[in-house]
Amino acid sequence: MLVTLIFGGNQGDRKALIDEAVKEMSKLGKIETRSSLYETAPWGFESENTFYNQIVTYNTELSPEEVLDKCQQTEQKLGRVRAGVQFCSRTMDIDILFCDSRIIDTPRLTVPHPRMAQRNFVLCPLNEIMPDFMHPVLRKKISELLQESPDTLKAEIIL
Repeated sequence: MLVTLIFGGNQGDRKALIDEAVKEMSKLGKIETRSSLYETAPWGFESENTFYNQIVTYNTELSPEEVLDKCQQTEQKLGRVRAGVQFCSRTMDIDILFCDSRIIDTPRLTVPHPRMAQRNFVLCPLNEIMPDFMHPVLRKKISELLQESPDTLKAEIIL
């Protein structure tokens, strides 16, 4: 299965934390693609600290639930504290965007990520590495979703 993950954080050494998270998640399997590193303003809340985001695809034999477990373990290892607030500053956030073209809707996991089409910090790096990928629910290419995005926040390549 090709799993597409987004890594992000706005606390600590953001680049080093993303590099460490990408390395830790490589235990899933082989890295297939890796976007540039993007800097973005916080989405959904106010913070003085901007986010760094990067998307990486892995070829894995693990189930989506096992991938989710590994994401959460890695977040915790890198200092993520879940404060019970949906949008807040954090050292590391790892979200599953896609698992091939599967549609998953369980109490624990929703794939594709339900809010990705409203977020330029997701769509810009996705468009860089997979512009022609068809969103399995919205039935539109990533490039089309980026063009239609209601998000006005900039996502700029920094590396």
